[in-house]
Amino acid sequence: MHAIRWVGFDGDDTLWKSEDYYRAAESSFEAVLGHYIDLSDQRTSAHLLAVERRNLRVFGYGAKGMTLSMIEAAIELTQARISARDIQRILEIGRATLDHPVELIDGVRQAVEAIAATHEIVLVTKGDLFHQEAKIQQSGLSDLFHRIEIVSEKDTQTYARVIGELGVEPAQFAMVGNSMRSDIAPVVGLGGWGVHVPYHITWAHEAEHDLAEDHPRMLQVATASALPEALARIELAAA
Repeated sequence: MHAIRWVGFDGDDTLWKSEDYYRAAESSFEAVLGHYIDLSDQRTSAHLLAVERRNLRVFGYGAKGMTLSMIEAAIELTQARISARDIQRILEIGRATLDHPVELIDGVRQAVEAIAATHEIVLVTKGDLFHQEAKIQQSGLSDLFHRIEIVSEKDTQTYARVIGELGVEPAQFAMVGNSMRSDIAPVVGLGGWGVHVPYHITWAHEAEHDLAEDHPRMLQVATASALPEALARIELAAA
C-alpha cells in the first residue's frame, strides 16, 4: 500500500491557465478608468485589490466577484463620475473573463494520468460554482478524478473536512498546486504533504503566506511533467 493514499490537485493555474485572463481584465479595467483619473497617481491596482479583499467574504472568489469589485472600485475612484456606458463596459470585461477558453498547462494531462494510475486523486478548486464546473467540463480532465470538490475557501478547515471525508490521515494526503497560501500551507499545517508548481503570474492575495520554502513536507517543481517524480520522492519520505 502506498504511504500517500490520495493526491489532491488545484485547478486554476495548476491544471489550466487562469490568472492571465484576470490580469488582462484588470488592464482593460484600467483603460476604462483612464478616461477619468490619472492612473499613476490613483494606484488603481492597489485600490482594486483592497476592494476585492474586503469583498471576498461576501462575493467569494472568481470572475463574478472581481466584476462587482471592479464596479465598486470604479465608482470610488471616479467619485461616482463614471458613466453608465462605462459601467456596462466593465460588465462586459467580466463576462469575457467568464467566457475565457480553458487551456491546459503543458504536460498536465500526462502528469495527472500517470498519478491517477497509481493513486486516488481529487480535484480541489475554489471559486464560483458555475464557472468552476464549466472549466472542469471544458478541461477534458474530469474523467481522471475519483472525486471533485468545488469549495468557497481553501483553508485548514476546508482541507480537514475533505481529507476526513476521504477516510485518510493528513500524513496520507499530498496536495499539488501553484498557490502556497491556498494549496500548500493549509495541507502542510495539518501534517500532510505539498508539491508546489509555481505559475508565472500570482495574484497578490495568493502570494501572502508564512510557510518556509524549504519546509521538509513540501517539494517544488518547475513543470507539470516533474510531478510524478516529485510524488515518488514524497512517497519515500512518507514511508
